Amino acid sequence: MNARAFLVRGLLAGLLAGLAAFLVANVVGEPHVEAAIALEDSGAVAPGGSHSHGEESAGHSHTHSSGEDEVFEVSRDNQRTWGLLTGSVAVGVALGGLVALVAAGTLGRIGRLLPSQSTALVALIGFVAAALVPFLKYPANPPAVGDADTIGERTALYFGFLLLSVGAAVLASYVACRLRERIGTYGGVVAGIAAYLLVVIVAALVFAPVSELGDFPADTLWSFRLASMLTLATMWGVLGVLLTGLVSRLYARETAVAQRRELAASL
Repeated sequence: MNARAFLVRGLLAGLLAGLAAFLVANVVGEPHVEAAIALEDSGAVAPGGSHSHGEESAGHSHTHSSGEDEVFEVSRDNQRTWGLLTGSVAVGVALGGLVALVAAGTLGRIGRLLPSQSTALVALIGFVAAALVPFLKYPANPPAVGDADTIGERTALYFGFLLLSVGAAVLASYVACRLRERIGTYGGVVAGIAAYLLVVIVAALVFAPVSELGDFPADTLWSFRLASMLTLATMWGVLGVLLTGLVSRLYARETAVAQRRELAASL
């Protein structure tokens, strides 16, 4: 089992995960995006909740100009179909390749776990560190929420917290593996989780909060954020399940080949 074999399977799993995430985002998330856009267009949202181009999953028709006369528009129909599909698949494939390479790098380094088990653990840790925890600190906002002048600051805060969370997860995993040899598996896992929680809780208190909701309706905001979380969970869940299954089949096949060779050599 080599990195190339993991990567191929990760790209395939990521492709399918992206398609699944698109379906969830299109069916569950898009109605709430449309509701937020309708609120913005009707002027029902106070100035404190102005339109944020950077945080919408798919907003209005956008106009891009590369010159005085050249204008390019992206319609809502294209945004919520081909645009959303392209983005979901691209993210899924990239994420699948990354998770697969990390899983290949940890092969045989996480106790006595089988390749499929270590792959599932990598996917689970990745979801918590790269998706769930950053979302809890800086949840997604629909169109009409957020000041356009603070997009850069809010983006920097989000990605800064995300990188810190992932780094803390890597460090905590290393600590857990090292302590496992001294205090056992249970103690090592508890120590690793405690170390991660300590870092992200302190970081969550230190990182500046973002509150630009204005008088945006709470029920619409909650529905949008729930749909965003379901999309993230679908992406990571499908990726983790498929990649784990593909790695399990690969390991079983290579184990069977190795056993046949050993049997042939012993005759």
